[in-house]
Amino acid sequence: MTGASSGIGADMARELAARGHDLALVARREDRMRELAEELAERHAVRAETFGCDVAEPEGRARLIGEVAERGLTVEILINNAGFGSGGTFHALDGEGETGMVRTNVEAVVALTSAWLPGMVERRRGAVLNLASLIAFQPVPFQATYGASKAFVLSFTQAVHEEVRGTGVTITALCPGP
Repeated sequence: MTGASSGIGADMARELAARGHDLALVARREDRMRELAEELAERHAVRAETFGCDVAEPEGRARLIGEVAERGLTVEILINNAGFGSGGTFHALDGEGETGMVRTNVEAVVALTSAWLPGMVERRRGAVLNLASLIAFQPVPFQATYGASKAFVLSFTQAVHEEVRGTGVTITALCPGP
């Protein structure tokens, strides 16, 4: 699960641990992630592996994929939760920040799904949950890049959902809103 150190990611980790799932937690904020992993292991007697990674960076994603394999872990449920947004008039926003948002919200979802979905299909079981947003359904001024990134996630998820139909694998978009 990416973006596991706080918010929706931490809440989902707690829920999955309460249901007895071992977890692989991925986040940039390693201290908060390690605290969460310790909490989950103590409270629910599950294995909670941690991976410090900025999923916006291709090298970080490659390292993550390699480390998961090195530790002998099988990804059965992938939760692409890492993401962020910004607000303001697009022409006044920092271009690097907006590009970084696309790397996190779009590139990471595609790269990690591409890395682990084939194994799920081969095993004929698994699940991918991609965090989109209600903003994905219609353009919202002053959140142009964020809205577009979440629209991509929704469309990508719906398309791949159809592609894996009947394989025993599900892919779903979660669209939280205000």
